[in-house]
Amino acid sequence: HSPPEQPGDKPSETGEVQRKEVCRWPCRCPPVPACTPGVSLVKDGCGCCKVCAKQAGEPCNEADVCDPHKGLYCDYSEDEPRYETGVCAFLVAVGCELNGVYYANGQTFQPNQLYKCLCVSGTIGCTPVFTPRLAGSPCARVPGRKKPGQSICGLGQHKQLQSTNYRLMSAYRSLPLVLKKKCLIQATPWTPCSRTCGIGISSRVTNDNRKCEMKKEKRLCFIQPCLTNMLKKIKIPKGKTCQPTFQLPTAEKLAFSGCSTTQRYKLTFCGVCLDKRCCIPNKSKMITVQFECPNEGFFRWKMMWITSCVCQRICSAPGDIFSQLKLL
Repeated sequence: HSPPEQPGDKPSETGEVQRKEVCRWPCRCPPVPACTPGVSLVKDGCGCCKVCAKQAGEPCNEADVCDPHKGLYCDYSEDEPRYETGVCAFLVAVGCELNGVYYANGQTFQPNQLYKCLCVSGTIGCTPVFTPRLAGSPCARVPGRKKPGQSICGLGQHKQLQSTNYRLMSAYRSLPLVLKKKCLIQATPWTPCSRTCGIGISSRVTNDNRKCEMKKEKRLCFIQPCLTNMLKKIKIPKGKTCQPTFQLPTAEKLAFSGCSTTQRYKLTFCGVCLDKRCCIPNKSKMITVQFECPNEGFFRWKMMWITSCVCQRICSAPGDIFSQLKLL
């Protein structure tokens, strides 16, 4: 008689193979770790505890998962027939291009001395090498010692400050990535307009400002006017099911928060379809509009000026921040 099968034993095609059991329940989790910049904090493969994801070239198993946000997976091919321990590797995917230079998927590069970047499936994410903390620094100048503004730290202290005093910059990307006054401009996509008709607001996070800091930026958006029975007022070409864009007959002032624009605008709006498709902005530019308020003066807002729309079957609800995600 063969010995009874133990928990964790999994037979393979070449025979009986003992596999180590890496998951145990109930879960007993250590304190949540502090991951180094650029390393994802994820739930382990057992579905129990928060762990720092394994990086490219590091060993992995059922519990120690590879960083999913970098397109990594656990490659068990070298551990045949046990398939117990693998190595984190990048999925085969497209590379990235920055300033005319092509980078392979998974390649780490440094476009300048300030930023370290990673290419993941056509997307570039960057973090600053370090940002010195000036206020309250132990290396601040002391009156009467050396020249004003000259550091009193030794080389070892400087290295320690460089390794600890950094700000992590999220891996946001705008197209194309550009350098502006030693700042690598990055931005998230604009969120969907907060309203399906009338003037709404969309936002993004970007560091396109004087301090190169990630800040939330807002703009006005006007996808469609609030017209009753839109299909009767928009002429759809014969033989077609959609009219991607349309304009109102005359230019009109825009109303927002009880105020109106000082100029009249003939905007381009996204149209409608006879089927279940919806039309969303495809191309746009940014303009600045000035509003005049009764007895309160003027204010200005950035606004999306639609130049073209596309009709598609994927229709997002207003304000859906997960609209860019797709199930594989």
